[in-house]
Amino acid sequence: MLFAIILLGVVLIVFATAVLKVHPFISLIVAAFFVGIAAGLPLVDVVRFVNEGFGGLMTSIGLVIVAGTIIGVILEKSGAAYRMAEVVLRVIGEKRPQLAMSVIGYIVSIPVFCDSGYVILSSLKKALAKRAQVAVASMAVALATGLFATHTLVPPTPGPIAAAGNIGASDYLGTIILVGLIIAIPAVLVGYIWAVKVGSKIHVEEDAEALDYDEIIASFGKMPSAFKSFLPLVVPIALIAMGSIATALGGEGGVTSFFQFLGSPTVALFLGVFAALPLLPAYDEKTLTGWVGEGLKEAAPILLITGAGGAFGTVIRNTGVADQLQAMDLSAFGTGALFLIVPFLIAAALKTAQGSSTTALVITSTLVAPLVVELGITGGVALALVVMAIGAGAMTVSHVNDSFFWVVTEFSGMKVTDAYKAMTMSTLLMGLTTIVVTMVAWMIFV
Repeated sequence: MLFAIILLGVVLIVFATAVLKVHPFISLIVAAFFVGIAAGLPLVDVVRFVNEGFGGLMTSIGLVIVAGTIIGVILEKSGAAYRMAEVVLRVIGEKRPQLAMSVIGYIVSIPVFCDSGYVILSSLKKALAKRAQVAVASMAVALATGLFATHTLVPPTPGPIAAAGNIGASDYLGTIILVGLIIAIPAVLVGYIWAVKVGSKIHVEEDAEALDYDEIIASFGKMPSAFKSFLPLVVPIALIAMGSIATALGGEGGVTSFFQFLGSPTVALFLGVFAALPLLPAYDEKTLTGWVGEGLKEAAPILLITGAGGAFGTVIRNTGVADQLQAMDLSAFGTGALFLIVPFLIAAALKTAQGSSTTALVITSTLVAPLVVELGITGGVALALVVMAIGAGAMTVSHVNDSFFWVVTEFSGMKVTDAYKAMTMSTLLMGLTTIVVTMVAWMIFV
């Protein structure tokens, strides 16, 4: 019954947004209250979980989104995004702009949360779409899937690190990173193909508004250098990477704390804002107030929808769905490569139900840890492949209760129904591809 209630809540959101044209923020909040009340949670607790979910997500990525949109406005208005588009297309080739976006996402999301990475790279995605004259939706899917693959599979992202620790694989972190980088490649390729085949058929408002690339370049006059253009992206990504490495290496003291401080997404993104200041044509009210104000206006609806998604996910998380999964007898699935289906299905059920890939990775790894010991699974490669199976489930699927789904939807201008075709279906195919590749790798190397 609990799973049926959660499914009905998701259907309610899709129906309200797609058919009744209700704003996603309202739909998500109403669905959160519906699921909480229908699941039998105390009414006072439902209100508390909605507030905690909204506020909790704002705590983690609220300021990140604000800083990211400010960077994006500066990159776009200064012409830096278009300079970056030229460089990327020159390296990858103008005939494969979606591949360029997928590769960038694959690299960036290793140290950076996919939500933050998408916000950081949103302007570059738009610029590349205009430069190559392809649909913005196809570039959005390519970027999102590239980011999503390494986010769920490759440390030092917190989810895979936590999963490794929970199943007793902390000593094999290097092996897990290497295996994750390899296993993520087929997932990225599937996302890229989906972006080209399906995303290209989805048209958003930005496609119609897009000017001719040469006209855009001419409107900026003198373009900023490639160094200045990339600096606002490179600075936060590099800082977050250093912070993740410092955390992974452990240790205490001023140096570690300093790098962890600089590597926190909030600090890193705001330092990225300062790195974008040299791109301003002048330091006056038009830029320092006008451009920044425009970034704040763009951030507002994204913040509200993302927070509402967090409220929906938190209510679901507190209905006891994880306890019901834990009570199931999952050891009967078998051993060897067949066992990998167990963590995949648990993680996929959790991801689909409550929205957070990191939460799915953490809870699933905790649930299967006793089974890993019971089945005698040891060694770096075997344990790494268990983490990959959990990660495969944690990317299956991204939909309305996932903050990343709303970040991608809102920043790309897609309708919810189109986002389901583009984003949700691509993550389903990525997850299925990843578990199959992981099982084949097990049969070959374990």
